[in-house]
Amino acid sequence: MSELGHRLIDQGIITSDQLETALRRQRTSGGRLGQNLKALGFIRDEDVDRVFHRAPPPPHNLDELGLDSGLIEATLLKHMLFMNDFRLNDLVDRVKLPGSLIEQLIGSFKRDRLVEVKAGGALAALAYTYQLTELGRDKATRLAELCRYVGPMPVPLDAYAEQVEVQTVRSIAVTEADVTRALSHLVLSPHTARRLGPALTSGQAIFLYGPPGNGKTSIAEAISHLLSDHIYIPYAIAVGEQVIRLYDPINHVSAEQPGDDHDPRWVKVQRPVVMAGGELTMQMLDLQFNAQSMFYEASLQLKANNGLLIIDDFGRQLVEPHLILNRWIVPLDRRIDFLTLHTCMKFSVPFDMVMVFATNLDPKELVDEAFLRRIRYKIQVGQPTPAEFQRIFESVCAKREVPFDPGAFNWLLREFYGRQGRAFSASHPRDLLDHVVSYARYYDQPPRMTPETLEFACQNFFVH
Repeated sequence: MSELGHRLIDQGIITSDQLETALRRQRTSGGRLGQNLKALGFIRDEDVDRVFHRAPPPPHNLDELGLDSGLIEATLLKHMLFMNDFRLNDLVDRVKLPGSLIEQLIGSFKRDRLVEVKAGGALAALAYTYQLTELGRDKATRLAELCRYVGPMPVPLDAYAEQVEVQTVRSIAVTEADVTRALSHLVLSPHTARRLGPALTSGQAIFLYGPPGNGKTSIAEAISHLLSDHIYIPYAIAVGEQVIRLYDPINHVSAEQPGDDHDPRWVKVQRPVVMAGGELTMQMLDLQFNAQSMFYEASLQLKANNGLLIIDDFGRQLVEPHLILNRWIVPLDRRIDFLTLHTCMKFSVPFDMVMVFATNLDPKELVDEAFLRRIRYKIQVGQPTPAEFQRIFESVCAKREVPFDPGAFNWLLREFYGRQGRAFSASHPRDLLDHVVSYARYYDQPPRMTPETLEFACQNFFVH
């Protein structure tokens, strides 16, 4: 991966000659560039980790925040307004700035007669209790009417874009053993499993299609287990003086550890996994502006940056599929997305994620050739073979603690599949055995797999 090579050179970890040597070895031996550099003894694992997991450094002065002074002042004054009385450490926890910068800003506010000391203490500024003056309260109230965002200090858009590129999802090294382990709980044909590995390694979009109930969603969710490392995302992004809230506890899982040393405006999280199904609308793909709060909520794909975005049940949304696809044609091709503020100002952000589309509809009826060309990997997830169907049944029996009975299983195949011409589906074992368990609970007996309980399950589950 030349991107890795250039970064290693820029940081002085390897030389240009060493990169050329590794690239020659890669051409003859295969594998990823990082693997070849390690095999030659030019780098160590921690060197690669340092390149792709660089933590945003804490700011040492106000200039390093990269923000307009008006936005810094407004954010801090609004916190003071809602807190009423406060101490320096209270602001540190809420605004996520170092105490030295908070102290410097409070000093400026005192000189402008916006803030006054309400009570002192023996430990100087740390123990002081502050409050806004009448002048400061009036100014903070006016600022709150313009934007009600009261949260951690935002980071500038260019700093966010740079960090996204540093921790790109394309840096994830996926091996055959990794893929096998992630899919180990699923019963898949060897052909399907072989095709998934290279698709994941590429970091390109994946289209999973096939009959319903055969594991497309389960495969997409299993892919998320391969994104096991961490990244850094800001609580909020500043575009000029406009604020976009990015961190979302629903889609972002904190990985913060005691002693982590990074800019506190950023959160250390697991690589995000964002899923949307039939509820997906066009509005979710753009910034959500709240006219009451006067700030923005990040779009779906912005929250998924550096991670995985799964569009499940594609084609079942209320909005026409081609409208959704057209929205993503440019981002998928150029890895750049364009967002628009309510002021009509447009700006670009990195589009860095593995997108997985899962559908049980015919792709040719959903997607035109131009879009299919941009989705490099199209993988059909078909119906299980009889042997695979039995393995799935045995696996679900073990999870439900229902003894597997070969005789009852063969009776099921003969009566409800063979004679009725019903196709196998990977979801049927789970659904039928749930009925078997419910039957056992109702009749106060241990769950058993018999022709009687299976017939009860089939009569209730299948449409006749």
